[in-house]
Amino acid sequence: MIHRYAAALVVLPVAAAAQTQSAAQPDTATVQALPEATVTGYGQRLPLRRTAAAVGVLDAAVLERFSQTALTQAVNTLPGVRLEERATGSYRLSVRGSTLRSPFGVRNVKVYYQGIPFTEASGSTSLNLLDPSQLGGIEVIKGPTASVYGAGTGGAVLLTNRRPLPGVSQVQTGFTIGSFGLRRYTVAAETGSATGYVRAQYSRQTLDGYREQSALRRETVALDGEMQTSDKGTLGLHALYTDLNYQLPGGLTRAQFEQNPRQARPGTATSPGTVAQRTFYATRSVLLGATHEMQFTDRLSTTATLYGTGSAIRTPYLIDYERNTLLGLGGRAVVRYRTALVGRTLRLQGGGEVQSGFEDSRNYQNRAGTPGTLRYDDEIRTATGFVFAQADYELPAGFLLTAGASYNRLRYRITRVSDAATQPGNYRFQRDFRPQVSPRVALLKELTPLISAYANVSSGFSPPTEEEIRPSDGSLNRGLQAERGTSYELGARGKMLHQRILFDMAVYDFRLRQTIVTRSDEQGTQLFANSGNTRQRGLEAAISGWLWQQTGTLAASATALGQVQSGLRAWASYAYNHYRFGSYESGGNNYSGNRLTGTAPHTLSAGLDFSESLGFYLNPTVNHQARIPLTDANTQYAAGYWTFGTRAGWRRTVLGHLALDVFGGVENVTDRRYSLGNDLNAFGGRYFQPAPGRSGYAGVQAGWKW
Repeated sequence: MIHRYAAALVVLPVAAAAQTQSAAQPDTATVQALPEATVTGYGQRLPLRRTAAAVGVLDAAVLERFSQTALTQAVNTLPGVRLEERATGSYRLSVRGSTLRSPFGVRNVKVYYQGIPFTEASGSTSLNLLDPSQLGGIEVIKGPTASVYGAGTGGAVLLTNRRPLPGVSQVQTGFTIGSFGLRRYTVAAETGSATGYVRAQYSRQTLDGYREQSALRRETVALDGEMQTSDKGTLGLHALYTDLNYQLPGGLTRAQFEQNPRQARPGTATSPGTVAQRTFYATRSVLLGATHEMQFTDRLSTTATLYGTGSAIRTPYLIDYERNTLLGLGGRAVVRYRTALVGRTLRLQGGGEVQSGFEDSRNYQNRAGTPGTLRYDDEIRTATGFVFAQADYELPAGFLLTAGASYNRLRYRITRVSDAATQPGNYRFQRDFRPQVSPRVALLKELTPLISAYANVSSGFSPPTEEEIRPSDGSLNRGLQAERGTSYELGARGKMLHQRILFDMAVYDFRLRQTIVTRSDEQGTQLFANSGNTRQRGLEAAISGWLWQQTGTLAASATALGQVQSGLRAWASYAYNHYRFGSYESGGNNYSGNRLTGTAPHTLSAGLDFSESLGFYLNPTVNHQARIPLTDANTQYAAGYWTFGTRAGWRRTVLGHLALDVFGGVENVTDRRYSLGNDLNAFGGRYFQPAPGRSGYAGVQAGWKW
């Protein structure tokens, strides 16, 4: 595997906690050079310092810094990235403002799981199918990534599961108990060798929920393995099964939110409440994938991936009861070649990706959580694909030039088998989006052996997802157009002051055309329309540094996950977002110049990481988000907030083989009342999805290694 997340020092401030030290710790005047992270990036597989893009990296140490019940807090330490949880288990991801068109789920961001396309052919991604504890690393590439990863203007997320070290076998188990009925169990077994590995994990999490009608149950099984098929080839096999069920409490008005944030959405004279209708989301999903890598020579290599997915989904909304069955197939192939041109290294790569999806979607009347009369029955076929090529050329004076482009296609074919409103149904709707070429050009300069700067220009397009073309009211949005955008970016990253200070900065100007916005009607149905254009300018910065380090002898304690350096480290990440609508008129209203709905102008995450040689650790964190406009007219805002949380524990290997981690934590220490994952442009002012108040958790993880 290429990813070395344990060495991801430059992007995320806390990642240095996963470093393995040498037997002799250097003194404060001569700090040894720590290994750099190798990131996938745009497929170059280069050190992060030589990657000409804004890339955020989370390793296992960062993910474990927070509660393993959700990914929210860990992901939100990355500047420019916001993961929201509208209901327990219902994620919404925003990369540089891409949440505008995502009332639920993840859209406009391409996600890969172990190199396998995790985003459906229709453009939607269900992050809630994953258990946080199975992940060993997350790589977030910000801005348009269409030149290598296909349709999307928000970016790409590359997920990898944990991988055992060569020569190490272990069995792990963990248990966590917490507020609001939290119960969590995990068990994993793994073994690694010089030629491959096998890892299996089962997890179960249940929660009663902070709000009424917000309980959750999730069970996952993840199987991963890799083996050598020859001296030059390796085969990776991956399987993921998820059984997920969580309730939907619904949005509240401001008055309801201030009166009692723990209530579910009450009924009205024209619409029943979420408790009466037993609104929930339930799915059983399976993913199977295989990846074969072949290193023919030092210069030529190939990677080929094939996968299949299947899901059965039940979702009672306020009026409708949806029963969907989804099947997906796809593959990705990449060829890489390295040569010399005029005495300089030239790296070439090219390939393609295809995805096909079939969905049988039936919509019934919701009768208190059970299906009533059939309203309509659709068969939806989606086909998408792209081919791409990229070149990286090493220029004199420490410059690296990258140029690439992709050619993208997408088609929807919807067959309405039955329609209660217009009997008989049985008609077809087909939508082919115009093929798009998405180029990218980047130039990087190594200013010193430890500091680099870069500039890039990239473009992308993001067609509507199936949920946007065909909303839950059964209508077909025939006129919705694909978004198209171009990003201009400058950045710098590196190490200073004997490598004790790490920094990463980027500024960008992203111009989006045919921006898609969302609204809801009285029944809670999400509807979508193009709004013209937006201009999104921003600044992102992350910095970290050691305030104190233990010197002399080895200051680390072995754990089930590696070794942790002792000392006190401070870190912070900040994002400034100057996002505005351009020419935008709708319903007789002019929204031009208004702030972009759903995006805060300022976000901040900061904390301390303390650990000492006996194994005790403490990780306090503070988060801030400025107030957010909830409507395109900017007439309603969600208040800004500060939240505080911490995790503490004792982590040590005893008896030579037993690794223990005894921990506890508190979230939202001040019991701040705020909404995480607001419903934008919501009908009747039901904007607010209250986040949990003060909560605590405690647990233990044990692993036996041999």
